[in-house]
Amino acid sequence: MSANTSPAESKMAHPRMAAGALFFDPEGRVLMVQPSYKDYWEIPGGYIETGESPLRACEREVWEELRITPRIGALLAVDWAPSESEGDKVLYIFDGGELGSDELDRIQLQPEELITFRFVEPGRAGELTIPRLARRIAAAAAARQAGETVYLEHGQVPGSIAA
Repeated sequence: MSANTSPAESKMAHPRMAAGALFFDPEGRVLMVQPSYKDYWEIPGGYIETGESPLRACEREVWEELRITPRIGALLAVDWAPSESEGDKVLYIFDGGELGSDELDRIQLQPEELITFRFVEPGRAGELTIPRLARRIAAAAAARQAGETVYLEHGQVPGSIAA
């Protein structure tokens, strides 16, 4: 415990936070990107910087990764998803809406990080990514359909059977 940290503060969580967006095509499929530094696919997004809101981080990351500035809409999901290697994590997923052909034509992938992108059925995201992210994508897509925001733990609604 540092000299400036009280006993109560030392017990407080200091999670890493990240924000991303689900973008859809007219068929309801979700945009996924293939990072060059991972062996699985992701959604556009990344870590929130100090003093940055989750929404602003999402907008910044979408610009940095795709070079587009679509309106980022409602919060679809919040996922408490700690990992052994990174500790406590809180992940926010926002509704990026449906991308039209004009926006798709303007996408310029960040070459240092991304190889390609494609649209996939939300229920088939598990073919490209890790199970926890696949569950998060499916839950966020379902929340969008229902006009709701969903709270998740490890990509699933608390109390549901682990996948």
